[in-house]
Amino acid sequence: MAVMPIGSAIRWLAEQDPDRPAITDDARTVTRLELDRRTNRLARQLKALGVGQDDFVTIGVPNSVDFYETAVAAWKLGATPQPVSHRLPQRERDEIVALAGAAAVVLEPLALDLSVSDEPLPERTASSFKAPTSGGSTGRPKIIVSGSPGVVDPEAAGGFGMDPNGVQLVPGPLYHNAPFQFSCNGLLKGQHLIVMSRFDASRALQLMEEHRVTWVLMVPTMMHRIWRLPAEEREGRDLSALKGMLHLAAPCPPWLKAAWIDWLGPERVWELYAGTEAQGVTIISGQDWLDHRGSVGRPTPGTMRILDADGNELPPGEIGEVWMKPPEGRTTYRYIGADARTMEGGWESLGDMGSMDADGFLYLADRRTDMILVGGSNVYPAEVESALDEHPAVRSCAVIGMPDDDMGHRVHAVIEAGDDVTDDDLRRFLAERLVPYKIPRSFERVDSPVRDDAGKVRRSGLQAERAETP
Repeated sequence: MAVMPIGSAIRWLAEQDPDRPAITDDARTVTRLELDRRTNRLARQLKALGVGQDDFVTIGVPNSVDFYETAVAAWKLGATPQPVSHRLPQRERDEIVALAGAAAVVLEPLALDLSVSDEPLPERTASSFKAPTSGGSTGRPKIIVSGSPGVVDPEAAGGFGMDPNGVQLVPGPLYHNAPFQFSCNGLLKGQHLIVMSRFDASRALQLMEEHRVTWVLMVPTMMHRIWRLPAEEREGRDLSALKGMLHLAAPCPPWLKAAWIDWLGPERVWELYAGTEAQGVTIISGQDWLDHRGSVGRPTPGTMRILDADGNELPPGEIGEVWMKPPEGRTTYRYIGADARTMEGGWESLGDMGSMDADGFLYLADRRTDMILVGGSNVYPAEVESALDEHPAVRSCAVIGMPDDDMGHRVHAVIEAGDDVTDDDLRRFLAERLVPYKIPRSFERVDSPVRDDAGKVRRSGLQAERAETP
């Protein structure tokens, strides 16, 4: 079947099997036909709010049927969903909305107006499938607008064991790029989505057994929490329907990856490495990982290079910066609110360091300079430091990532501050400015300025000093 606009695919799926469940959340299930009819109404309601072709619709709704219905309604108008966390402080959300120039901001489920027609709308195609946000290294938000239009072939295989008409568990937050993209891809290929409002290891396994889940996307933190369940609980669940588990977003400890391969079998475990920008992508199967332990996969030839600080290509095994570019003729994204780090020839870098072996398999050293990965979510120190610096008692500060068995890393703040402010005071202050996972879990007081006279700080040195402290 040829590709078609997303709105047409939703209608086509409903025509094939109108009563098949499309999405199930904690409260309800909608069938394919209900999803199609309801989103026709919601699209007309959004149109009445001024949403049109290629507008952005900011969606700050928690994981739910309502989230997907809003996104589908936007696509049916030729508009682009722009997901954000429902827990964002208002100031940060307002910055993103202003940056996007969003035509509508949906923070609560849209009330369905039954007086509005639910008949099909004129066919429209969004120029961009999605426009997720990311905090830049400056601590300012940026929007990453996809270079792919809002079209899909609902009968095409999805890769990584994702079969059309299967069942997908969605344990991750939909304001993150990967859960949004892969769950929507599944929905548009006829998969029944089982959406968790928040991740819980025991509940995830229960849902996988109950709904005969065939595919799931996870981050290593989720894998770790599931693995730490009592063995009898984990092994007692029937996961025989599962065809694929894809993990990404953060480095996976080799011991944990090996444990999951041993548990599920190498044919069911996949890993993907890419930025939301998708200039370059690597994919690795469980079997290839066993043959190249620690690798994140092999890129398409000509899309990745490892260079030293002077721009020279490094031989196999030597660590340098990872530079990427999409295949010739493709544009995978554009930024709003940021500029790409580029070099001659169309090469771009996200700041990741790594090496390649003689077979062309990529191994990451540090995911990004200074960036902290907390359970698969990116935390940029500059953003946290900027919020801390607003507190009148804080004289200087630096934020670094420290190892954490559960989340991969924890956010640690080194501060020079007055004695009259407590850690809890700082946490309450930051709660008005940052989403919870960005708030430091630990604070360390020092008596001298953290930064030099030029305002610089060497975070890697701070990390190394603390790693050596018993």
